[in-house]
Amino acid sequence: MYVAAVPNRNSPPAILLRESYREHGRVGNRTLANLSHWPAEKIEALRQVLKGATTLGPSLEEAFEVTRSLPHGHVAAVLGTVERLGIAALLERRPSRQRNCVLAMIAARILEPGSKLATARALNGETCHSTLGELLGLAAVDEGQFYQAMDWLLPRQPAIEAALAERHLSAGTLVLYDVTSTYFEGRACPLAKFGYSRDERPSNPQIVFGVLSNAEGCPVAVEVFEGDVGDPKTLAVQITKLRERFRLERLVLVGDRGMLTEKRIVEELRPEQGLDWITALGTPLGTPLGKPQIQALLKQGSLQLSLFDERDLAEVIHPDYPGERLILCRNPLLASERARKRKELIEATEKKLNQIVAATRRKRQPLKGTERISYLVGRALGPSLGQAKVAKYFRWEISGQGLRYERNQERIAQDARLDGIYVLRTSVCAERSSAEETVRAYKRLATVEPAFRSLKSVDLEIRPIHHRLPDRVRAHVLLCLLAYYVEWHMRRALAPVLFDDQQWDRQQASPVAPALGQAQRSRSAKAKAQKKRTADDQPVESFRDWLKDLATIVKDRIQPKVKSLPAFQKITRPTPAQQRALDLLGVSL
Repeated sequence: MYVAAVPNRNSPPAILLRESYREHGRVGNRTLANLSHWPAEKIEALRQVLKGATTLGPSLEEAFEVTRSLPHGHVAAVLGTVERLGIAALLERRPSRQRNCVLAMIAARILEPGSKLATARALNGETCHSTLGELLGLAAVDEGQFYQAMDWLLPRQPAIEAALAERHLSAGTLVLYDVTSTYFEGRACPLAKFGYSRDERPSNPQIVFGVLSNAEGCPVAVEVFEGDVGDPKTLAVQITKLRERFRLERLVLVGDRGMLTEKRIVEELRPEQGLDWITALGTPLGTPLGKPQIQALLKQGSLQLSLFDERDLAEVIHPDYPGERLILCRNPLLASERARKRKELIEATEKKLNQIVAATRRKRQPLKGTERISYLVGRALGPSLGQAKVAKYFRWEISGQGLRYERNQERIAQDARLDGIYVLRTSVCAERSSAEETVRAYKRLATVEPAFRSLKSVDLEIRPIHHRLPDRVRAHVLLCLLAYYVEWHMRRALAPVLFDDQQWDRQQASPVAPALGQAQRSRSAKAKAQKKRTADDQPVESFRDWLKDLATIVKDRIQPKVKSLPAFQKITRPTPAQQRALDLLGVSL
């Protein structure tokens, strides 16, 4: 028996099961069955059996060919989170190509940050690095379409931020605000100005951008400013946004002393208008030297060090700060850290000064001249030590023949008395926020720092910026903020298998005592860091490593060697650890 395909004029060929026979010395054929209604793979299987094959095709290793493998698990994790958070609806309710391009750029900032050209290549069907382009229907996209999508996105920023504020901010809530800067490549953008570089790139122009977030550090809004704008000047725009766009009648704004200056407090932050605030007096937390305002309180008798004999914080009212509360805090661990830094700075300065003294006393060509010696002393006390103000800790005398110096022990002792002491000032009344709650609220400002770190370098790589048009720069920063919004929620969901501390609401016995003013980690977080395993013996990894791990879940395109059989796709079965990560995120493959 055999399977024959018989031509049928203009119709598909007839598939017939036939057998051959010999009669009277002649060979004949007769039809046993019409198989035209069978599927192709079933007909091929019968044909192989009739040919004597013991298996339906070649050996298992040779039966299939993987024609392409694309990383898929990390894409499913990010896009699943994007869907769970309703990011697409925030952008626009109706599906569109522009919306898909924006979603692709948001996901790409988390998965593989790069230029718009690099992102387009990573999505293109011929050069793709993952299934992102396939899932968003962007297998044929170029950077020009991404730029058009950025132009489409920016006018929607007010509505997007208002929706996020409605989710995460409420009346009377804490609002954290901080600014940072990031550098530019090129000189064409009007926003790019030379200013104080937090990236230590003073030779590059920069932009300044401020981020508003809720008390947990979840980002809500971002604003871009020219690179030479001072931190306090950015405040007015954010207050207008909070009051008029987000319609928050009462709020408590938390910012550092460089942001909430005396002038801004008097002119823009008025409690009678529902704008309360919390900030620091004197130098911010962690700064080892220079406390002019705190020294003034000490001289006036308002700050008595005996207050800290039994407690690490105290509250006072001072006539120079009407309608405000001053909360005095002393952290002994911070005090020891400041003393250590002062000691190292003084010793490093003495080493440089001793070199100058030795140069004036050498036998061959000794250093002479007051101008030359003064110049070298200025360098020893100046920016070579990181702009530290150590000159006040020395007395010196320069003559034409040499240099004499000694430590200013009185000034050293004066500053040492205030080691570990910092003062918070707030307009929030004691009935609404106790001294301990106010300290904890101010320390929540530290949760904005991970956002800047993630935005600028660790994960999303907002810098360096190459865009030339101001609106494109603003759209780029907004994309990065939305990407961090997604990442923030992913980190919270994955906290049980991350090294991060998942006990965010755990209260410390004292808000002042933890090391260097920061919250101590919980016992479970320390155990995870030590064992690299969870309590139920699952692996613990960083956020980046989890993305790499999930990327090993791939989508394979498989082509059977039997030509009549169609190609199909198969997704790698996740490991138990990978499946748990996907379950924590609430997404599926």
